[in-house]
Amino acid sequence: MDKFCASERFDYLQGLVTEFQDTDSEEAKEQILANLANFSYDPRNMEALQMLQVTELFLDMLTEENENFVEFGIGGLCNISMDRECCEQIVKSGGITLVIGCLSSHRDETVLSAITALMNLTMAAPHCKTTDSAVVQCMLRFSQTQNPRLSNLATVFLQDYCSQEQVDKARDLMQGHSQSAVGIPLPKD
Repeated sequence: MDKFCASERFDYLQGLVTEFQDTDSEEAKEQILANLANFSYDPRNMEALQMLQVTELFLDMLTEENENFVEFGIGGLCNISMDRECCEQIVKSGGITLVIGCLSSHRDETVLSAITALMNLTMAAPHCKTTDSAVVQCMLRFSQTQNPRLSNLATVFLQDYCSQEQVDKARDLMQGHSQSAVGIPLPKD
């Protein structure tokens, strides 16, 4: 879409959103969501995506049973949350709780996108919402997994977004509770 002007960009994205709303095919919806998630990475699309309420569409996908919808929805939120206005919209819409819920997915891409989105959302939300004890406990567990992408990202989250006091408190709370964090079922190692 590099060669498109702003109005062509908007028309194209509007066509995708309309197609998503009109189709009954789950496969088509998955493809459209994947495309919207990819387009949400480009800052030139932010104004159009905001006008089309794509942030809300992505948030709605996080409660779906279809795991592909959830993965593409959180991927889109991860991308769109790099924009401050979109970030604020996610927070105002109660999206932090939905993003935190994605941490319990057994899909690595969903979890990685959720962690990154939480990092981005910290710009627009009080730290206490994005780094509550259950989230910090979850990150401590992820930091110890064999998956290097997940372990590294969780470690960055703990180092850059959490205080040492929060980490110590979460470690204390985890003593004897290695398979769960309050409110977030953790994937098995």
